[in-house]
Amino acid sequence: MIYWQKVGYKRMDQAIETLRAWVAESGNIVFFGGAGVSTESGIPDFRSVDGLYNQKWAYPPETILSHSFFERDPKEFYRFYHEKLVIRGAKPNAAHLRLAEWEREGKLKAILTQNIDGLHQAAGSREVLELHGSTHRCYCSRCRKVYDPSYINDCEGVPLCSCGGVVRPDVVLYEEALDQDVLERSVRYIANADMLIIGGTSLNVYPAAGLINYYRGHKLVLVNRGVTPRDSEADLIVRGNIGEVFSQL
Repeated sequence: MIYWQKVGYKRMDQAIETLRAWVAESGNIVFFGGAGVSTESGIPDFRSVDGLYNQKWAYPPETILSHSFFERDPKEFYRFYHEKLVIRGAKPNAAHLRLAEWEREGKLKAILTQNIDGLHQAAGSREVLELHGSTHRCYCSRCRKVYDPSYINDCEGVPLCSCGGVVRPDVVLYEEALDQDVLERSVRYIANADMLIIGGTSLNVYPAAGLINYYRGHKLVLVNRGVTPRDSEADLIVRGNIGEVFSQL
């Protein structure tokens, strides 16, 4: 693993110590996370496709999870949704728990997440901005009637509303715009942060990945297993699983 700071390469223990010190001296931390935050809780990244996946699904996940596909073929949408996105028994990992602890201490001001699994809230975090929505909420696509998430998670086939409309999860599908209020609040949090920690995301999914542009501080930390397009802008990079890294903070 490589642990890098703008002043040069560092050993793992040095990088962890640097990150620990920055957290200790910061009072306005914002965390921005992606799928890698939850993989250590047993929730797979649905974009990681393999041979078996390609044999079972006739379309890529980005197509199945699009607005037009949902309207065109809700039966196939829900076949994918029930198998890939309804995860039972997942528990928060060390990253979720440490972030919740920092919030209770008054150091962390907000979590911006691309995940839809609700694990940050399960860990005790309160100010969680869900950029892509949540599988823990659902509503009728026609009349907007709200349903308990069990209505779609436990159903067979396509869940229908009493009005005849298709009930859908409150997630942002491909081809749909992100919630403007959530975006504006995210921008304000990042613009005011003295430390921005980005973890478990490739920073390839826009417009969410573009939020990093609003950070003006000098403690930009990337904790990720792989390279991202924004590595050159980071003040500290830690290559590794985010849960393992956060368990040492």
